Amino acid sequence: MSVMKRHERQIKKVCDFIDGNLDDEFSLEQLSAVAASSKYHFHRIFKSFMGISAMQYVLLARMKRASFRLAFESEYSVTDIAFEARFESLEAFSRAFSRIFGQSPSQFRNQPEWRSWHSKYEYRPPITGESVMDVQIVDFEKRKVALIEHKGSPRLIYETVAKFINWRKSTGLSPIKTSETFGIPHSDPSDTPDDEFQFDVCGSHEGEVPANAYGVKTGIIPSGKCAMAIHKGSHDSIGNTVYHLYQKWLPDSGEELRDFPCFFRYLNFIHEVEECELLTEIYLPIK
Repeated sequence: MSVMKRHERQIKKVCDFIDGNLDDEFSLEQLSAVAASSKYHFHRIFKSFMGISAMQYVLLARMKRASFRLAFESEYSVTDIAFEARFESLEAFSRAFSRIFGQSPSQFRNQPEWRSWHSKYEYRPPITGESVMDVQIVDFEKRKVALIEHKGSPRLIYETVAKFINWRKSTGLSPIKTSETFGIPHSDPSDTPDDEFQFDVCGSHEGEVPANAYGVKTGIIPSGKCAMAIHKGSHDSIGNTVYHLYQKWLPDSGEELRDFPCFFRYLNFIHEVEECELLTEIYLPIK
């Protein structure tokens, strides 16, 4: 194995370890042991790959969870979130949060600036292209859904997600606990001008959607044959699994694509599990 590939594996292992243990204390000795790397070289290897230090990664991973709590979990007080993020005081948390994101926690809770928030997470944990992906051919049954269309920058999707969550909570329709939740990107966000990008956020719902102020309307996801793979981990890296399906699986399979975009079914959510435990089914419609 090349040195580069070995380092890539080591760093990915450390990132996964941090993401899965956000409530623990970390030391450079411990993280270098996870990487099976000399502690004298580990921090340099990590920073050369990620662009930030391992301890900065720990802080940003905790702040990511805190951000989602602030935006989507009103039952958590800012003080609760500060202590969960391993800060000794609300003041220290507020200072750090403001320094990183340019908004105080309460400003972020009221009106998150998602565009600048995303820019803090532009580093990419390395992807080792050797994982064998389990792809199943399934017959997807038609779903009637309630949907809201996000149009514009992919970095602002969480604004639209918040509207859909509020519609669900305020109407009691398509409840998150007993309904399915889907996402339908109409194009590749990394390759589409912001003003042309559309992403539909959907929840299963029988019958017509009553008129509402949120812009939620009735729709369907058609039935048909699909290739399905499960993506585990952050939604930020779903694109890697999607690319794998298109670039590796599809040419070898002999299958042809159907005229409907790939789509996602979210099996759990960031407020229920740690980010590394997120599970998302990716469906590639085929003939």
